[in-house]
Amino acid sequence: MTHVDPEMRDLLLAAIPALRAFAFSLTHDLDRSDDLVQETLVRAWTKSDSFRRGTNLTAWLFTILRNLFYSDLRKRRREVEDVDGAMAARLAALPEQEVRLELDAFRTALAGLPPNQREALVLVGAQSFTYEEAAAICGVAVGTIKSRVSRARLRLTQVLGMGGPDDIGSDAATRAALGNP
Repeated sequence: MTHVDPEMRDLLLAAIPALRAFAFSLTHDLDRSDDLVQETLVRAWTKSDSFRRGTNLTAWLFTILRNLFYSDLRKRRREVEDVDGAMAARLAALPEQEVRLELDAFRTALAGLPPNQREALVLVGAQSFTYEEAAAICGVAVGTIKSRVSRARLRLTQVLGMGGPDDIGSDAATRAALGNP
């Protein structure tokens, strides 16, 4: 791209926080998520002429990010990972207070969800995409997204020992993820 489009540049820069959050929810690794965001931005910049103005730029970027993530995942299947978590356990700091314990429990429960349920829940609950937008990002039917979100919410409340989303405390992010604003 030879011509610099300042409007597109500003829109891409404004989307970085949401892209980083979504990438981290997929990778659980800050370095990998930052690499994924950078790759997404480069791809979006070079393909910006294929973006239809007036449509949802964030959804377009999330679709690019998601596709890059799954392409990379297919490539990495042969790599050896920290299966037993021994390396990760040595890097973790012990929680210092109850809120941190609850957040760690929530993160663990969220990470324990099947990837397609976690992805749907993050898109709808944490990123505030509509079911229709999340379905378009994931390339599935709206009903599939609704089902994944519902199963994810139910599983989270079970794993966290809650009777339902009403048992959730005042943490806005947790309430949003479980669909209880």
